[in-house]
Amino acid sequence: MGYRLDSKFNVAQLLREPTGAARSYQLETSIELRQGEEVAFRGQVDFLRTDKGVLVHAQMESLVSEICSRCLSPFAHHLRVEFREEFYPTVEVNLGYRLPPPEDTISFTIDENHLLDIGEALRQYAIMALPLKPLCHSECAGLCPQCGKNLNEGPCGCPPSSPDPRWSALRDLEASNRG
Repeated sequence: MGYRLDSKFNVAQLLREPTGAARSYQLETSIELRQGEEVAFRGQVDFLRTDKGVLVHAQMESLVSEICSRCLSPFAHHLRVEFREEFYPTVEVNLGYRLPPPEDTISFTIDENHLLDIGEALRQYAIMALPLKPLCHSECAGLCPQCGKNLNEGPCGCPPSSPDPRWSALRDLEASNRG
């Protein structure tokens, strides 16, 4: 089965089917994750007809470019996004009259042409899945606070910094507890 390239799905036929009807698609799509940054996602999208709309279960993956919060080096981060959201129709599929909006004002909807677009849901969940402090690797040594050299590339020539004298009482307490 090939990958579908559009994040919009016509679900008119699915909305005509009984509760429990399902569809599955392989999807490859791009979304604007951050301002001006297009990111390609690839994965599986499953639709399930519910009594009120369509439940979408998406499992998507991508490589996003990040900047390490310790050493400031760029790196590729493997991002996995999974979500389950119910999308509600705005127009009754058989008779064509407008349906009242969902009580929850932040719900995702299916447009008047019965197109379900998972792009915005994918963008929101991808943003939540991004690390707050991205690290190129868990053992990243960061930058030297004196000269700014990337310590992952080796030690710098700076002399070791002397400990802050304000912590001397605590160091003395720790030393007395050990001995």
